[in-house]
Amino acid sequence: MPGQVHTSLRYAIIGAGPSGLAAAKNLRAHGIQVQVFEQQADLGGVWNYRLPGGRVYASTHMISSKRCTQFPDFPMPQGWPPFPHHAQVLEYLKAYAEHFQLRPLIRFRTAVTRLEPAPGGDGWLVRLDDGSLGRFDGVVIANGHHRRPLWPEIPGTFTGVAFHSAYYKTPACFEGKRVLVVGGGNSGCDIAVEAAACARAVFHSTRRGYYYLPKFLFGIPIDRAGEWLHQLRLPLWARRHITRLLLWVAVGRLERYGLPRPDHKLFQSHPIINSQLLYAIGHGQVRPKPDVTHFEGPWVHFADGSRERVDVVVYATGYRLWFPFIDPEHLNIRDGRPWLWHHVFVPQWDNLFVAGMIQPDSGLFPLVHWQTQAIAWFVRRAAEGHPVAQRLRQWKKHVGPQYARGDFLPSQRHWIEVEHYGYGRTLQRLVRRLARGQ
Repeated sequence: MPGQVHTSLRYAIIGAGPSGLAAAKNLRAHGIQVQVFEQQADLGGVWNYRLPGGRVYASTHMISSKRCTQFPDFPMPQGWPPFPHHAQVLEYLKAYAEHFQLRPLIRFRTAVTRLEPAPGGDGWLVRLDDGSLGRFDGVVIANGHHRRPLWPEIPGTFTGVAFHSAYYKTPACFEGKRVLVVGGGNSGCDIAVEAAACARAVFHSTRRGYYYLPKFLFGIPIDRAGEWLHQLRLPLWARRHITRLLLWVAVGRLERYGLPRPDHKLFQSHPIINSQLLYAIGHGQVRPKPDVTHFEGPWVHFADGSRERVDVVVYATGYRLWFPFIDPEHLNIRDGRPWLWHHVFVPQWDNLFVAGMIQPDSGLFPLVHWQTQAIAWFVRRAAEGHPVAQRLRQWKKHVGPQYARGDFLPSQRHWIEVEHYGYGRTLQRLVRRLARGQ
C-alpha cells in the first residue's frame, strides 16, 4: 500500500461495477479525491441481476474460479464453491465496497451524458443527465464493455421471436419451443444447454469450430491447472501441446460430437468453459449447426444447405465497445476500437484512463486491480513531477498491435482479449516501476 499522501486532485469515475470500485479504492489510497457516477440504482454492474444493466441470467456462475477471480487484497470467503453463483459475486462486490468505504463516493441513478476537455486543456468537464456540469482534474472510464448488444446482419425476415442474450434471464421462454441459439461464446453455450431442458428442439449455430474446456480437470478448476503451466514458465507451444493432450483424454475428438474441427490453434480464441454442452449434444438435446445464411419466415437456412423451422432465436453474439459520452478522437479510437497503451493509458492524454476494457482468459478482478494501481501511481507521480511519469508519457505514445492483442484471431471478438498471466505480470512490473520511481 502507498504511504499517506494528500493531493488536491479530484477525479471522476464513470461506473460502479468491479472496475469502477477498484479505481475508486486505489485512487483514494493515493490521496486523490474521487466521485463515482453510476447510472443504475445500485453497484455491481453486469453482476447485478435485478438491474437493467445486469447481464447475468438466473443460473449464471463464474466461468473463472474464485481463486483466479478475487481481488488480490480482498479474498472471497473460503467456504464458497470454486465457481460462485452470480448472487455471491454481487455480495462479494458489495462487501468490497463496504470494507473500503466506497459507497459514500458513489452517486447512483446518475448518468454521464457528455465528457469533454475543459477550456485550456486543464481537466475535464463532466455533464450529467440532470443537466449539471462538473469540472474534474481527470477521469477514469469504467463503464464496461457489455452495454451495447452486437446484432448480426442476417438477410431475410424471421417471423418468430428473436432477442439478444443480454436480455435473457430464465429458460421459461423456451418451454415447448423450437429454439436456435446463435453464437459460440460462453453465454451461447450456457443458454443452449438451459434451453435443452425444456424446449421441444434446440439448435446451436456457430461460425467456426472451437475448443471446449471442462470446468474441472483432475478435480480442480481448469483455470488453476492452466495457472500452474504459466508458473512453470512454459512457452506457449508447450502449454498448447500439454492442454491439447489433456483435452484429448478428457473430451476426445470434437468431430465425434458432430462439431466442426477448430480452424485455429488452442488459446487463439477466447476459451469456452463448459462441462455440459458436449453432454447435451451427445444425448441429442442440442444439435450443432453451422453459420446462418438467411431467414425465410419461420425457416432458418444454414451454410451447409440445411434448414430448420424455429420459434425462437437467441443472439449470443457479443457486444460493441460503446462510449456514447465522449468524442472518439479523445480515446484514440480507430475503426471502432480504442488503441490504448496496455488497454488503459490514452496516448494523447495524461488525465484520461480506461479501466476494465479487457476480455481476459481468466478472472477480470485481479487485472483491474493492477490496472487501477498503475493509474493511481501514474497520477501521483505526475502530480509530484517525478521523472518516471515523463518516461511513461513517452512509452504510451507508442501504441501498436502488441498492446492491443496477443496471439488471438484477428476478429472483433478479440479486440480486447488478453492472456491474463502475461498481461497481469506486465501491469505488476509497471506498478513496481512507478512505485520505485525507476
